[in-house]
Amino acid sequence: MANNFPSLPNNRQIKLEISPVKVLVGLGVIFLLVGFFSSFYTVPVDSVAVVQRFGKYLATTENGLHFKLPWGIDTATIVPTRRQLKMEFGFGSMGASNPYQFSDEQEEEKSMVTGDLNAANVEWVIQYHIDNPQDYLFNFADSSATLRDISEAVMREIVGDRTIDEVLTVGRTEMAVKAQERMQKIITDLKMGIAINQVQMQDVKPPREVQSSFDEVNRAQQEKEQKINVANGEYNRQVPRAKGEAEQKISAAQGYATERINQAEGDAGRFTALLTEYLKAPEVTRRRIYLETMTEVLPIVRNKVIVDDKAPQFLPMMQIPAIKGQTTAPTNNSRN
Repeated sequence: MANNFPSLPNNRQIKLEISPVKVLVGLGVIFLLVGFFSSFYTVPVDSVAVVQRFGKYLATTENGLHFKLPWGIDTATIVPTRRQLKMEFGFGSMGASNPYQFSDEQEEEKSMVTGDLNAANVEWVIQYHIDNPQDYLFNFADSSATLRDISEAVMREIVGDRTIDEVLTVGRTEMAVKAQERMQKIITDLKMGIAINQVQMQDVKPPREVQSSFDEVNRAQQEKEQKINVANGEYNRQVPRAKGEAEQKISAAQGYATERINQAEGDAGRFTALLTEYLKAPEVTRRRIYLETMTEVLPIVRNKVIVDDKAPQFLPMMQIPAIKGQTTAPTNNSRN
């Protein structure tokens, strides 16, 4: 195959001429471009920037576009002070943006011993935010790792002060409150620049080896509480009803007593008035009382005949059939 490129003479050399002025100009342009692009920085809305000059703290800037000295003279570190951060202990959620959100040693992290020497697997979450970016950056080499260690140490201390029943059942809310108070006190004393917003107890359970036994205990506890609730409900139904019936009977008795008192007072008033009239005219009053009494008694007396004691003939005056309720039936003499 023929070579179509022209050949150069052997005695001819290619000379590359590099101008020092052009090199300096090029380096200067690159230097200026690097300086220009490194003179500005942007702070997100949920963050602030801590500016250092030759490594020394200079200022804290808010969100927006800002200027700083280029070529590494000023450095700006973005700190998410308005973002809610969290750390998970004993488990880990997928898609975590915080590299310290969970640990690779989850089994060791959640294995704890209670105050009565029982084993328990405790999982919890802390939610926090950075309230002092200067302390957060400069007081500790790695504040996030230190926070994880503090949280684990405090939780082990709290679990170690309680029995297994408290840890698994009624003591979880108190444990979360105590853990938050204890963590915040340590962080404040160390000036870490972090504020704990909340501690949440997640899955707290015994190890798998004794899980079935604890499940039976929990079922028995639930049955006990259910029966207590049923008994309290029955008590709340029966006691008000009994109180209502008692109050009703008391009211009826009080009404009856008032009625009897009023009646007795009325009878006493009538007797006093009658006595007053009797003292004025005894004979007339006695006769009036007799007649009023007979007027009330005679209508209810049956089969009685009252005659004058001076009547000579008694039997002819009596209507015996009428008194006995008899009637004379007519006689039918007709024949069929």
